[in-house]
Amino acid sequence: MQLTVTYDLRAPDFGTGRSELYAAALDQVGWADDLGFDVVGLGEHHSADDGYNPSSLVVASAMAARTRSIKLRTSVLLAPLYDPVKLAEDAAVTQILSGGRLLLGIGAGYRPSEFETFGRRLQDRWRVMGETCEFLRLAWQGKEFEWQGRRCLVTPTPEPFAPPIILGGSSAAAARRAAHIADGWFPPLDLSLWQPYRDECIALGKADPGAYPVHGPIFLWVTRDPEKAWQQLMPHILHQLQSYSEWTIEAFGRPAGPYAGSISTETVRNSAAYTVLTPEQTLQLASTLGEHSVFYLNPLLAGIDPALSWEMLKLYEREVHPYIRTVAQAG
Repeated sequence: MQLTVTYDLRAPDFGTGRSELYAAALDQVGWADDLGFDVVGLGEHHSADDGYNPSSLVVASAMAARTRSIKLRTSVLLAPLYDPVKLAEDAAVTQILSGGRLLLGIGAGYRPSEFETFGRRLQDRWRVMGETCEFLRLAWQGKEFEWQGRRCLVTPTPEPFAPPIILGGSSAAAARRAAHIADGWFPPLDLSLWQPYRDECIALGKADPGAYPVHGPIFLWVTRDPEKAWQQLMPHILHQLQSYSEWTIEAFGRPAGPYAGSISTETVRNSAAYTVLTPEQTLQLASTLGEHSVFYLNPLLAGIDPALSWEMLKLYEREVHPYIRTVAQAG
């Protein structure tokens, strides 16, 4: 079972202030590293009213300084909005600072306002994604090369090795593209998008990436009082869902994704994506997920009070963590 902690560092007006939120995230990832969590996932968006983290590599570098073994995954960095030279440099430095723990997840983006802010064309994003992967592989060799009519030399080179490039996306075409140009595929928790990637890898003669792991809820909260916790957490969950709904309306002219157009306290509580459980129920979930799975904690979702968050994490540490991998393996 892969243990993952995630942060998007949204700070809506009704939640925790931004400085306190960032400080708490650094402390919490140190806690997760000490416990043996495997991955920290860092989202990225730009021009968000709630300040959604726009600088995933900066945050990853800060977290690298507070940790020893946890992998640092951008999930996902919006590559078409970056200058490729600067992206190659910053990713190389993050890889050096972390001792080789960066997982460079990159995506194409979808919000027109983000592309307008950066002076980029939304319709070019998939072409730029392919070019970015090609550029990074050339840049990280540490040799001078020609790129679009100019000479380039990018230093330093990443150490101890180049970070794996993991492509994100939400279509079968993107999955097949990842098999050709990336080192991995990061679908949006959608089993149907894994098989096209796996089939294409095999067709290309690459190693079989294996079956898609079972994923737990994207938000899980451990508590002794689920009803009280739901009341405390609901404004933060609804804010996240409403924000994504508004972004997809901006991009596609209609709400898209889970619960789009039907966001309410009732739909959240009846969903499988947002879950509030007792420690015993959490271990039952781990048994159901099994060993080939991913377990998520998202302790500061949309500005949750760090004090409340720490209360949850300490309960998890005492009553869930000592048993979770054993229970998952047995399941």
